Amino acid sequence: MQKTERDEIEKATKVAIEVLLHNAHGPFNGLPRTAGWGYPEPYTRDLMFSIFGIAVSGNAELIESIRIVLETLAENQTEHGHIPSLVHDNDDRGASDTTPLFILGAAIYRKLTHQPDFLEIAVNKALVWMEYQSPADKYMVAQQPTSDWRDEQWVIGYGLFVNTVVYSYLKMLGDDERAEDISHEMKQFTIDDGYMPHHIHEGLMVRSKPYFAFWSYKVFCSDRFDLLGNSLAILSGLASLSRAEEIVDWIENNCNAMKKNGDLAVGLPPNFFPYVLPGDLDWHPRYAQFNLPGNYHNGGVWPFICGLYVAALVAAKRYELAEQKLVELTRLNKLSKDPELEFGFNEWIKAQTGVIMGVDWQTWSAAMYLYAAKCVELRKTPFFEEMRSS
Repeated sequence: MQKTERDEIEKATKVAIEVLLHNAHGPFNGLPRTAGWGYPEPYTRDLMFSIFGIAVSGNAELIESIRIVLETLAENQTEHGHIPSLVHDNDDRGASDTTPLFILGAAIYRKLTHQPDFLEIAVNKALVWMEYQSPADKYMVAQQPTSDWRDEQWVIGYGLFVNTVVYSYLKMLGDDERAEDISHEMKQFTIDDGYMPHHIHEGLMVRSKPYFAFWSYKVFCSDRFDLLGNSLAILSGLASLSRAEEIVDWIENNCNAMKKNGDLAVGLPPNFFPYVLPGDLDWHPRYAQFNLPGNYHNGGVWPFICGLYVAALVAAKRYELAEQKLVELTRLNKLSKDPELEFGFNEWIKAQTGVIMGVDWQTWSAAMYLYAAKCVELRKTPFFEEMRSS
């Protein structure tokens, strides 16, 4: 990495801290805001992802703010253990990813602060809630469409992203036995011949590709590529080192092909591809307004997910590639709608043009950049090293 690139990364990390401090106190009960101007609400999933970067920032004010978020979520937890979608609003329910992300966030905070019993009652209630999310009464959990961070995209049944979060928190909490059970289920093949064999549980492995399927349920599945879920699978060790290397090679080769045919204009992967096109079986009419190909959840480039991809590259021991992608992520995070901002840390970018489409100073964009930069600096992945080695 050249000195100018290192200097730019150092500058970006300082601004990322400024973004998080700016967003640390919002108009809703003083809780952190999701973005500097566009999203004043404290969205649970965004703030749980921000723990990754805050935990490696060393900033006491930010660490204190995330403690308050976790404790407020515990106070607003439902009787049965579900965590709301907005930190301050216990009536905003129905998300499939907020409860597992809360458990993962609490586990990271425990390790960071050396408080193994932090929010023990709330975490235990959330763990019970998650056990009841398995329709087969086993280990993989299922979800309703548009109930995770993809609120404009259908994930049906056993989604990869949510199940990788479940696997990650089980490993981080030391429940290796249950983690192994969910790993075993996820590593079964999807059912692709239209017939469900007796006593065979559908899984998330794709027969013809190295990565995990987007979702699977009975004889139905999607083998489109989910960057967030597969990056978490690599980071957590759910994907072995050899499989991680295969997944990374597949991503880079396909991104190079997309650049050649005009489907990708930047040096980082879209969150999801191949894009869903009008006329495809998984196209929904609402996508024409909110989720066009290369946009938003249907293939937009999301800096927070790219930060996780950089961390996954470090986990896969692809250190030089991780450095290259961090440099590219730094460049993308400079883009802003406000010309006075040196770094925009924008929400998402249109894949085919590289034009920013979201709001500036997005909390999880800044936080996941901090985590990515720390992983590249250390050539380690804080909070995830131990679970891969075990």
